[in-house]
Amino acid sequence: MGEPILAVLFVLIAWWSSTGAILWLDRLPRRTFPWSFAAVSALALLAFVGLAASRDGEGPAAAYLAFACGLAIWGWNETAFLLGYLTGPRSEPSPPGTSTGRRFLHAVQAILWHELALLASGAAILAVTLDGTNRTGLWVFVALWLLRTSAKLNLHLGVPNPGDGLLPDHLRHLASFFSRRAMNPLFPVSITLATLAFARLVGLAIEAPAESLEAAMWTLLATLTALGLLEHWLLVLPLPETVLWGWALEGRDHHRRPLAPAPLLPAGEPVGRAPGRTA
Repeated sequence: MGEPILAVLFVLIAWWSSTGAILWLDRLPRRTFPWSFAAVSALALLAFVGLAASRDGEGPAAAYLAFACGLAIWGWNETAFLLGYLTGPRSEPSPPGTSTGRRFLHAVQAILWHELALLASGAAILAVTLDGTNRTGLWVFVALWLLRTSAKLNLHLGVPNPGDGLLPDHLRHLASFFSRRAMNPLFPVSITLATLAFARLVGLAIEAPAESLEAAMWTLLATLTALGLLEHWLLVLPLPETVLWGWALEGRDHHRRPLAPAPLLPAGEPVGRAPGRTA
């Protein structure tokens, strides 16, 4: 049981610390942004080197390295987005009363360059690992993309806890593309599919030979999927936005203006307030 526990702890620490580090960098003074972006860009380049070096690796160590590299490349995309370097051609909020379809179009325009960069990054990872036997880095990136896309769609359709307070000041317009609702039709589907994926990954990890590349890879991916499920549940639970990454946010938002709240509904129909939240 030692190896699965190590894999779970590895993912927990990597996910929690990397997300917190990105949020922390985003709340430093803007003059530090070029240096932060240069640092994460260098890390992403090293990650591609690591993927190339580990693509034919065997054993758990190769899976851990590829996982870390895939996460680092994902982190580059998230940092570029949150720092404002890769967002989209639209930087204005949707006006009040905008129809659901047009508000969705506005949301796509606001994150278009980011989404294209994610696709390009995924294609680059595929190219680097295509002829190898270790696809951990690729599957990590795909899993993160699927989970994050699901979260974005749920934010747009409406959840009780959209987390708009986590947005930096220069991305405050994104709050206008969120909705605050008690529930939306996609959320149960997202939870069900992610739960089924988690169960399947756990099954694959159990079936794989002990202390093999496959066992480590499936365990890492199962843990990552479980964390994606947790992030989805945080969208509907009445918990503070700083519950997981308060250390990265505390004391750094006193100079920022309050964010405009997410609209109560996608198309202007009234819905009840979420528990523990204000409209």
